[in-house]
Amino acid sequence: MDELMINWGYVLILFILGYFTYKRGALDLLGSLFMILMGIVIIFSAGVSWLMLLLIFLILTLGATKYAKAYKTDLGEYEGQRTAKNVISNGIVAFMMAAFGGYYFPLVGGFIGAIATATADTLASEIGVLHTPRLITSLKKVPPGTDGAVSILGTAAGIAGAGVIGIAAWILGVVPDPITAIMISVISGTIGCFMDSFLGAVLERRDVLTNEHVNLLATVTGAIVGVLIVIF
Repeated sequence: MDELMINWGYVLILFILGYFTYKRGALDLLGSLFMILMGIVIIFSAGVSWLMLLLIFLILTLGATKYAKAYKTDLGEYEGQRTAKNVISNGIVAFMMAAFGGYYFPLVGGFIGAIATATADTLASEIGVLHTPRLITSLKKVPPGTDGAVSILGTAAGIAGAGVIGIAAWILGVVPDPITAIMISVISGTIGCFMDSFLGAVLERRDVLTNEHVNLLATVTGAIVGVLIVIF
């Protein structure tokens, strides 16, 4: 079958997935549309394997969000439906890396670094809320859900999530060497995740930045670290 036809088949699957995430309340309508649009560009610019990494991120984060839903709801920390702002702030950097990654190899590291950061940050937040965290700047105990809070459980979940992205990047052939793939994802994802916490503690708590700004800057950090690992 012609490759173009195969790609259009994946586009159809992408529309079905977008509809599913919207109907299940995981994303709002605009968020689902942005996800589909970014996915289409990635399919035709970088390939389906790159898109699969984003879908793995989506599955991991949606699963983490639904985990212990009743407990999070009681805490007032259940986020539920995510919006276009969430999609853009977590995905735009990876999207830009993928759009040009086929032409400049170090951007592969940036792509994985951005996704690993978004995955690590979301899993750290969604799983870490189950334990009493500490503020990253002072290490004082704070209520779950506090901007800039970290916990051992959340950090472990975040690093594990980043590692999954690395393993998937190797299996999908985005990075041919497994050690390199895991190193990029774990290092960049961990640094990006801690950057998110630091910015949350220093700037978001003071209303200087919004959560979307913090997520965007964290993924930029993860992407830069990923690019640097590939180069050096």
